[in-house]
This record gives sequence, C-alpha cells and structure tokens, in this order.
Amino acid sequence: MTALALGPEWLQPDTIISWLGPWALIGLALIVFAECGLLLGFFLPGDSLLFTGGLFVAQGSIQTPLWLVCLILVVAAFAGNATGYWVGRAAGPAVFDRPKSRLFKPQHVRKTQEFFDKYGNRAIVLGRFVPVVRTFITVMAGVGRMEPKRYLGYSLIGGVAWAAGVTVLGFWLGQFEVVRNNIELMLIAIVAVSIVPIVIEVLRARRTPGAHAR
Repeated sequence: MTALALGPEWLQPDTIISWLGPWALIGLALIVFAECGLLLGFFLPGDSLLFTGGLFVAQGSIQTPLWLVCLILVVAAFAGNATGYWVGRAAGPAVFDRPKSRLFKPQHVRKTQEFFDKYGNRAIVLGRFVPVVRTFITVMAGVGRMEPKRYLGYSLIGGVAWAAGVTVLGFWLGQFEVVRNNIELMLIAIVAVSIVPIVIEVLRARRTPGAHAR
C-alpha cells in the first residue's frame, strides 16, 4: 500500500531510515537539505520522511533527543533554502531555461511561479508544505531577487513550522500503538494533511478578494 501511495520502495521513509541505520539523522538532514535547496531533490520524500523520523525517535530507533533532532532538521531546511536562493540569484533566469527532461519539467516551474504570484512573501512559508513547490520556490525567489533579509526571515519561520512541526507530530503520534501498527496509513495521512495550510489560505483569500501578501 505504501509503495502505491508514496512511490517506489527505495523512496519509502521507513525504508530509507532503516537502511541508514546509525547514520539516520545525518541522512535525514542531507535529504531535507537537498529537497529544499537542490533542484534535483524535488522527488525526495519530505513531509512523510520528517513524520517517520519523529516516529522513529519515539520508538527509540533514532537515539537522539527530540529537541536536537528538530534543531538539526530546521538548520538543514534553512540551509537548503539559503543555498537554493543564492543559486537562483547567481544563475538568474537561465537556471530554468533548459529543455524538458525526465526529471526537470517546465510544469514544475509554472506551478511554482503561479504559487509565488498568488501568495507573495507567504509562499516561502506555505511552500514548505507543498511537494515540488518547496524545492523550486527557493531558487525562484533568488531569480526574482527577493530581498535577502525578508527571504531568510520567512525561510526560518517556514523551516521551524515544517521541519520541527512535522517531526514533533510524528514523535507525539508515535506514542500511540495504533499509529505504530498502521504506519502506512499514517504516512498517507500526513501527505494529505500537508496541504491543509494551502486550503486555509485559499479559503482566506476567497473571504478577502484581491488580498495579497506584500
């Protein structure tokens, strides 16, 4: 079931963490960094990996205090965003000017641009919870030369909300046996829940037509 819902077995969060063994936390941090800062990292499991990481901490499979796990993952997410931004700022629009390939598709850029145009500065925070968007929006902010101080501020807020928030959620729910016995269903649920901030934002926008973040 997990393979059908979350992709091939080698991309399943529990498989990744189990394979990494004692290096699980370092591996998690590198994956989070890559997904947030490297264009080719857009296919990596973000939300479900953080949730599973928290669950593994609760089970004792990752023997690192929760606060330290969260700190490391937040730093990785923030560093990834900063890297993506400076790559985009240095390369300019040419970074997106490449032919369609199996991994890099023009619709990924279009989807991210529409998201950025719709939510403005808030997109940096909200985009953390949207697969693909969270990868491309960092570079796009750099290409658009968003003011660095503002960008990094929103990136930090988003990094804490996403990296720490989803990990803590996994840790907390990991205390319950029903969750531990139904990890596949929980991973599917966490992917679905990750779109909640966007749903809230859409409803908010409908109540205040024309409202845009500045």
